[in-house]
Amino acid sequence: MDDFTHAFFALHHGLPRQAPGSDASTRHLLSLCGPLPERPRVLDLGCGPGRSALLLAAEAGAPGTGGAEVTALDLHAPFLDELRAAAAARGLADRVRTVEGDMGALPGEGFEDGSFDLVWAEGSAYILGFDAALARWKRLLAPGGTLVLTECQWTVPEPSAGARAFWDPHYALRTTAGNLAAAQAAGYRVLGVHDLPDSDWAEYYGPLAERVRTLAGTGGPAMAGALASTREELDARARHGHEYGYTGYVLRPVTAGDGDAWPARPETAADAAAVREVNLAAFETPLEADLVDALRTHDSWLPGLSYVAEGPDGSVAAHALLTRCEVDGAPALALAPVAADPGLQRSGAGSSVVRALLAAARECGESLVLVLGHPAYYPRFGFVPASRFGIRAPFEVPDEALMALVLDDSVPVPAGTITYPAPFGV
Repeated sequence: MDDFTHAFFALHHGLPRQAPGSDASTRHLLSLCGPLPERPRVLDLGCGPGRSALLLAAEAGAPGTGGAEVTALDLHAPFLDELRAAAAARGLADRVRTVEGDMGALPGEGFEDGSFDLVWAEGSAYILGFDAALARWKRLLAPGGTLVLTECQWTVPEPSAGARAFWDPHYALRTTAGNLAAAQAAGYRVLGVHDLPDSDWAEYYGPLAERVRTLAGTGGPAMAGALASTREELDARARHGHEYGYTGYVLRPVTAGDGDAWPARPETAADAAAVREVNLAAFETPLEADLVDALRTHDSWLPGLSYVAEGPDGSVAAHALLTRCEVDGAPALALAPVAADPGLQRSGAGSSVVRALLAAARECGESLVLVLGHPAYYPRFGFVPASRFGIRAPFEVPDEALMALVLDDSVPVPAGTITYPAPFGV
């Protein structure tokens, strides 16, 4: 270990976190994983002092089963010492196994293919790079296993020169759209996406900034260099923090059988009656069903962007529609309505048809999709608050309910008010 690295670790020793995050965000990401085995096998890569590992050991798995069996790996032995002491203090020593090792060159024994139900990496995937992490860690997952990782990324379509001056020499950030495309290209489907709030940065940077103040003027040249580098990082966040943030991705490898239960395809003329029935059944009033019928005859209708998911018997199980709208005169797509047969809700039919429809829109060269919907549902597809881009509805809505998905981050995202097709009645 060189002098600078030694000083860096000395600066960070004893801090509660080594990256932005919080117990609340860890729990939320865990909730997006869906049901886990009774006592899941979890691998925490780049665990640091083990804040996430301890929570997963205590809380992951079926309720009442006493948590997970966690393997926590890190290159820095003192972090693992901290974790073992904390696990013992909390009565979790029998559920946490520490391994000193390199996440980019995992040891053979205990890390065979299919060894883990859940692979976790909060704030550490950047060491390999997002794409390399997706590729190298997939083999570790057992059938039905899930990968959770957080990644720093741009939160604005056009970062400033100052923000790029800090980040470009260190790490090439992408947007949510870029990372979602990379995950899908690597053979994953997205179970959920979670933007870490500013308070998660404060949990990391607050104690770190205090440590910098405490150590100012101490140590030799190596510590002076570590302190200067950290001050630069803190200053970049203060100046440009609105331009970048951490986002958590919950991913599951696509298998040969995925989607077989709910194959999705463009609707045909023969589906119109069944689509109407699904919308009538899914909503309390006929407004959504009438809206679909009205849009079919309007110039905002886009052939090939009304999709259905089929049940095992070939019936229409779910429906989702994209039509043309505008943001300050620039073209965009409105996702509405999305409906699933009430008897099949929570079966995956609705998610299947939305994923297929968004993929079709991307293939058509569309760049922006807007949705007014449940803020707990649509982020799994990559939607984020539209206000992040300066996009607003023509009527009062909760900020978190109006969301945007950038399909092509090479196209500038327009700001302004949405103009919906006339059949929407707004």
